[in-house]
Amino acid sequence: MAVPQKAYKGIPMEGVIATWYTKNTKGDTSRFMTAARAVAERVPPGSRVLEVAPGPGYLAIEIAKSGRYDVTGLDISKSFVRIATENARNAEVAVDFRHGNASHMPFAAASFDYVVCMAAFKNFADPVGALNEIHRVLKPGGRASIYDLRKDASRDAIEKGVRDMRLSTLNAAMTRWAFRFWLLKRAYSRQALQRLAEQSCFGTCDIEADGIGFELRLTKS
Repeated sequence: MAVPQKAYKGIPMEGVIATWYTKNTKGDTSRFMTAARAVAERVPPGSRVLEVAPGPGYLAIEIAKSGRYDVTGLDISKSFVRIATENARNAEVAVDFRHGNASHMPFAAASFDYVVCMAAFKNFADPVGALNEIHRVLKPGGRASIYDLRKDASRDAIEKGVRDMRLSTLNAAMTRWAFRFWLLKRAYSRQALQRLAEQSCFGTCDIEADGIGFELRLTKS
């Protein structure tokens, strides 16, 4: 059964909204460090790594800090491209942040060894198109990891996730509301993710559950 495309209904991440999101996620360093360590364990030095929808750029910057990789970020938000570029400059690391659409990437085929996407896939209007573009820009044998929220995440798990973000009382309340009334409705079930991968050029996938989220692992054969 086909998984229908969905219109983008996320909050437009521009201007003051992008600035608020940047401040709200800055303290949640553990997930960025964990994902960066996973890249270091899987990807040999000298590889080209692409982060799709990096937002403020925290994960791409964490990956670049090792000095082992050529890191690029692609985001549909012009505000995030500007913010991420400034964050990388302040962190004194080299990351090439560019403006573009995940379903129509401005990169040549077989450009990257590894692609990562965190907390954004559920909002893509054309998820299969984005997977096909990830497949296209990966080199043969290249891999991708997509991290996002699980649709079946429990309220207790979400509460723990919000606590781990170390937010102010007001921002924590707003984040709980966003999880309950927006993010969970946009999230995918395991079965839906499997169908998306089957419809894409990848054809298959591995899914690992972790807390309130999942890691969708893909390989270009």
